[in-house]
Amino acid sequence: MSGFTVKQPGLLTLIQDRGRYGAHNLGLTTGGPLDMSAYDWANRLLGNDSNASCLEISFGGLSLEANVDTVIAITGANEPSKINGDPISQWQTYAVKKGDLLEFGFASEGVRAYLSVVGGFNIEPSFGSSSTVIREKIGGLHGEKLKAGDVIPCQPGSVSHHLKLEKEHQPVYAKQAKLRVVKGYQQAAFDHIQQWRFFNSEYQVTERSDRMGFRLEGEVIHSTMTGMLSEGICHGAIQIPADGQPIVLMNDRQTIGGYPKIGSVIPSDTARLAQLSPGSTIRFEEISLEQAHNLHWLEKSCYQRTQPVKVQ
Repeated sequence: MSGFTVKQPGLLTLIQDRGRYGAHNLGLTTGGPLDMSAYDWANRLLGNDSNASCLEISFGGLSLEANVDTVIAITGANEPSKINGDPISQWQTYAVKKGDLLEFGFASEGVRAYLSVVGGFNIEPSFGSSSTVIREKIGGLHGEKLKAGDVIPCQPGSVSHHLKLEKEHQPVYAKQAKLRVVKGYQQAAFDHIQQWRFFNSEYQVTERSDRMGFRLEGEVIHSTMTGMLSEGICHGAIQIPADGQPIVLMNDRQTIGGYPKIGSVIPSDTARLAQLSPGSTIRFEEISLEQAHNLHWLEKSCYQRTQPVKVQ
């Protein structure tokens, strides 16, 4: 089988496309890349379909042997990468030959890197998507993270010229972030003092954060709600459980939940959150629905107008 053989799987490497939509009624969550911007650029640099399957490499440590001649691109977190021992840059394309060894170091800035191949990895969809959700054991090769000996299939491929995203357009991954929040319809369950405390406090990302949700630690927030029926949960929703410590729900969140929600983090900022390691600090900023809508279209326009350049 042509593709890449996993020599070392790294801490958490998952196959992802844009996600699994229209299956919440079956209890299946969305999945997909935690940092959609880095995922999009990994495919765009190679001229791939916008839904092409990539690898999401969390924390690093991945090692792959190529069984095919193809072209790759790596974006996202700074995970020092090498082909046959020679360092390569991220945010640009490289030719890979059969027998080459591709290695990823451990992340020094950010948490999650994305590896794409020209044409995308050939993964059979499960419920309409190749995205791996470990809790549900669906997607990817076997519903699990990659393990040593797995072969990730792809076809041979080439490009007419190599591209890169210039440094000025690459994201900077820091140890702190301000996350913009649109308050939800349950905001009345949090009085003015609790809301002021939430938007004027600093929180830390804890080690209990994962693809389901980022658990934060900081100022305790109380709700007047003593119980509620479980209901559907959107991406980025901020739940306040009984202990008063916020949880920002991410791609692999459960489809329903019964905790009050003070609001939701906008998608571009959940991508920034996904690149924060445990111990990083965040603050929340309230914005209006209209502001969130404007930001969405401005960011989309900026992405479309930003053009990669040819590698000299």
